[in-house]
Amino acid sequence: MSKPDNDLLQRFLFEQSDVRGEIVSLQDSYQTVLANHKQSAQHIPAAINTLLGEFLSAAALLSATLKFDGIITLQAKPKDASPLEVIMADCTRHNNLRAVARYDARKAPSDEQSCDFRTLLDGGYLAITIDPAKGERYQSIIAIEHDSLSECLNTYFQQSEQLPTRIWLSADSGRAAGLMLQALPVQLQSLEQRSELWQHLTLLADTLKAEEQLSLSHHEQLHRLFHQETLQLFGPTALQFSCSCSRARTTNMLISLGKEEVEAILKEQPSIDISCEFCHYVYQFSPKQAAQLFIDEPPTLH
Repeated sequence: MSKPDNDLLQRFLFEQSDVRGEIVSLQDSYQTVLANHKQSAQHIPAAINTLLGEFLSAAALLSATLKFDGIITLQAKPKDASPLEVIMADCTRHNNLRAVARYDARKAPSDEQSCDFRTLLDGGYLAITIDPAKGERYQSIIAIEHDSLSECLNTYFQQSEQLPTRIWLSADSGRAAGLMLQALPVQLQSLEQRSELWQHLTLLADTLKAEEQLSLSHHEQLHRLFHQETLQLFGPTALQFSCSCSRARTTNMLISLGKEEVEAILKEQPSIDISCEFCHYVYQFSPKQAAQLFIDEPPTLH
């Protein structure tokens, strides 16, 4: 048995058919997200860490559906009773991943094992946002009424009247993985032939176990499931953790607060320190630097 793939997204096609797939395996990027959370004083239960891995895998899979430069974001907000306040992950067309979860430890159940998907998110909503570099932003909202993120995403594709799509996700404390099958517009098959193949392939994929997703290489997983089919496996695409925060964005945020609000903050503390919730990089602004933000640039001399 070969080693599992690490931070790779890979496309495959079923030859002479109108069905394609994507498979993803994450390790280093996922561990970076978990390490960033450990930098905060807040303890996050293992169940939420696992959910972060599933969100990352799902974001990577969905990014493969983008046909333009942009970013796709998955964000879930539970009802008020949940200890989980919000969880989100996004992936850019350039394969940059990041994720964050906010958790209220005061609402933690006595038994962490009860922190399953339904307990954490039931009654809330899942938002899927597509934000192109050029063009209008698009968002879909789905009520969370299922026992897993995979089922919620499957419902999203059903309701959006897109091409038939199924997703399978797994994560533990070390790795995260995902598999997606998607029917294509009918070209090589009749609609009936594609439907029959689709049913056959999804039944096979339903037999995939979490431990197989997390321990087998992409090639082994696909062979295990679809060895009777002829597959074309494309070269893998590398994924990595990358945060989009910057001093320029932080500066714009302070400017949007306004001069009076910034000055009020500086009356209470010697500097303004803003920590990115994704990577925990701290942007510091001294009183002089903060004041400079609100000084108009001098007119250009001609």
